[in-house]
Amino acid sequence: MLRESIDHLDAILLTHEHNDHIIGMDDVRPFNFSQQTDMPVYATERVEGELKQRFSYVFEAVPYPGAPQLQLHRIDASTPFTAASIGIMPVAIFHGNLPILGFRIGNFAYLTDVKTIPEAEMTKLTGLNTLVLNALHMNPHRTHLNVPEALQMIETIQPKQAYLTHVSHRMGLYAEVEKQLPKGVNLAYDGLSFKDSF
Repeated sequence: MLRESIDHLDAILLTHEHNDHIIGMDDVRPFNFSQQTDMPVYATERVEGELKQRFSYVFEAVPYPGAPQLQLHRIDASTPFTAASIGIMPVAIFHGNLPILGFRIGNFAYLTDVKTIPEAEMTKLTGLNTLVLNALHMNPHRTHLNVPEALQMIETIQPKQAYLTHVSHRMGLYAEVEKQLPKGVNLAYDGLSFKDSF
């Protein structure tokens, strides 16, 4: 956020409750201060429960001064919703055996920590300009796609451009891995930006 000079945040969409996806919630405070408003956070009932447990100090009847100010909005996998005046389509995916969410926004989709996608949910992913999809490394993994599995899924979805994210340090060097990827598929990296039609 600091490196990219992000000075405004409209909303937070949570895919699931694992620490690497929620533990930065305390860093919402500067946006509360600068925007003078509670931060809308969109999450399923299960993830909402985890937030209330791990960040109990945020949800006390009288939170201590300076605690993050969050406004929870419950979502589910089957119901589209609007956040910051943008229409969002949840996509039900599986992180191993754990049901989690991905999100489609216009012609862009963000799917991280995927291992499998139910066939019925694949229909939500047609006609994408940009797909962000996890690929942990080259070797098989119990709860994440590896590169061969991600490439197979990208071939099925057929976005115009795909970026691989949630990359392990075991993936290999960027320049070497990039040479192995097909046209229209690239490794994501810190500082990557792109525009899409939301």
